[in-house]
Amino acid sequence: MLQDEVLHLLKNAPEPLSGESMSRALGVSRAEVWKAVTALREKGYTVEALPARGYRLAASPDILSPGELADPGRRVGREVICLDRVDSTNDECKRRAMAGAPDGLVITAGEQTRGKGRRGRSFQSPAGQGLYLSALLRPQVPLAQVSQLTAWSAVAVCRAVEAASGLTPGIKWTNDVILGGRKLCGILTELGLEGETGSLDYVVVGIGVNMDQCEADFGPELSPIATSLALEGAPVRRADLARAILGELDRMYRAFPDGREDYLAEYRRRCLTVGREVRLIRPRGETEAFALGVDDDFALRVRLSDGGEARVEAGEVSVRGLLGYV
Repeated sequence: MLQDEVLHLLKNAPEPLSGESMSRALGVSRAEVWKAVTALREKGYTVEALPARGYRLAASPDILSPGELADPGRRVGREVICLDRVDSTNDECKRRAMAGAPDGLVITAGEQTRGKGRRGRSFQSPAGQGLYLSALLRPQVPLAQVSQLTAWSAVAVCRAVEAASGLTPGIKWTNDVILGGRKLCGILTELGLEGETGSLDYVVVGIGVNMDQCEADFGPELSPIATSLALEGAPVRRADLARAILGELDRMYRAFPDGREDYLAEYRRRCLTVGREVRLIRPRGETEAFALGVDDDFALRVRLSDGGEARVEAGEVSVRGLLGYV
């Protein structure tokens, strides 16, 4: 849409832009630029008209749009589709992937009716209170390396949250982003394989961040273990955090898999699981252990109650003192 293109120009301009310069850049008339500016104002954007200088974007409402988020210079987020409501951004991304959508496509939604978490759980996704986005990736790497993308994504989200809010989040192994001992963000990575060869077709990285919820919004079951940026005293516009996340995901994807040492070092630094008593929850039962560290493949090294050591690659790990496990 033309208004998204005009918004992108205004958002990224270091100084006011004239209607004539925008009409030349976009290949449309000045009247069409004026109509696009009027439409943006009707949506709540404050676009100032400065005499002899042009248009300047002075303020933006808390809405998600391709004009704010898409960037032709990125791999992740070159194309962004912003939906008001969807069952799941991951499911929508997978549907588009199977229809041939390109590498780097991003889907956002104002609300999810069937938000997804790990191990078949639901992810609470109320309208306008969180940031829900999924990125479609088509990395040309062996399947064995793809599993690390979840941990890499957790580092990318932490960097983005820190840049946008000034707060310093940590990571509960393997992919929960934590603030103040409570969960701020969940990440769900899903794969698609080619039917004939069994090789990797796509990866969808789904990210859900709690933005504006108060404790009452979470309810009695989730309020002791969940938090939001607003609750932590650092409210952020969804579009600002989305831009930061897409920038970090793009840097992550460009570095993958050769930049592993950088992401591994930061993951280890941010990992709140290490040095704590944990409970390993597996299909065959639960086991008490002590988290020793994260190995070179982002697996968790633990010491079991009998003194032996084990390597945990997947599954549920509850951390004593975090997220309600006391």
